[in-house]
Amino acid sequence: KNRAPLYVSVGGDMYCYETSRKEAIVANSTFNRAGAKTVLWGCSIEPELLQEPGMVEDMKRYALITPRESITEQALRQAGVTENVKRFPDPAFSLQAEKVKLPEGFREGATVGINISPMIIRYEKEPGITLANYRKLIDHILQTTDNSVALIPHVMWNNNDDRLTLAELYRGYECDARVFLFPDMPCQQVKYVISKCSVFIGARTHATIAAYSSLVPTLVVGYSVKARGIARDLFGTEEKYVLPVQSLQTSDALIEAYEWLAGEETAIRARLQEVMASYCEDAVKAGEEIRRLWKQLTE
Repeated sequence: KNRAPLYVSVGGDMYCYETSRKEAIVANSTFNRAGAKTVLWGCSIEPELLQEPGMVEDMKRYALITPRESITEQALRQAGVTENVKRFPDPAFSLQAEKVKLPEGFREGATVGINISPMIIRYEKEPGITLANYRKLIDHILQTTDNSVALIPHVMWNNNDDRLTLAELYRGYECDARVFLFPDMPCQQVKYVISKCSVFIGARTHATIAAYSSLVPTLVVGYSVKARGIARDLFGTEEKYVLPVQSLQTSDALIEAYEWLAGEETAIRARLQEVMASYCEDAVKAGEEIRRLWKQLTE
């Protein structure tokens, strides 16, 4: 009786995890049976999942799917899901930063931003290798450059809280005036802090998007299709721009990746400058598709 005509799923990677995938399929099926239209918004989906008939059937139920990167789009089309698919950059690219007071000693343009999450640690092949890499990187930055280091949390959920992992990483650097541990902040303020960094090494997708869209050269320590797809769309390749956490075998791997990023900082910033304005415009255009669909359903 009080059913809405349109339901939008905004969990970009909810199909990447088994529990949330099952919940999403049930919800989509339920809404469709009730006669409503559904939208899968700003999503990333591992291509191998789209080899499952049940997944393909579920994707075809959506009135609109807006994948946020080309790997997901291509996988959907190869699976026969074509008519309801329109790719747009993640809406977070258009987020506006909000100025916040930076701590005394924070050096704008000479600070390496770092984000790490409990999530990536769960995907490491060798226990402890991820934190070991981050620790060695911080030591390397402090010993070989005059840069500062900013530890920046982005997600603060129960059982998935960046602050806990960053606090563990921060242990031993509490008295170093060049290392800053930031507290929980609104996403607009997080983006402002990230925008003042010279380069950014991040695990959380939306933290790296905050960096990309602020023209900050970025290395993603990732584990999934979303990291690879976004980097490929921005740079033509994910190689050197994404370091899969599953590939970490030595404690120096992150230093090597950082050194390449720092060496290419000017060229990467120029590339981001070249593409970002249109990229952010396209992210906003996704809303027009929702308005179009809503108009069809309510007129």
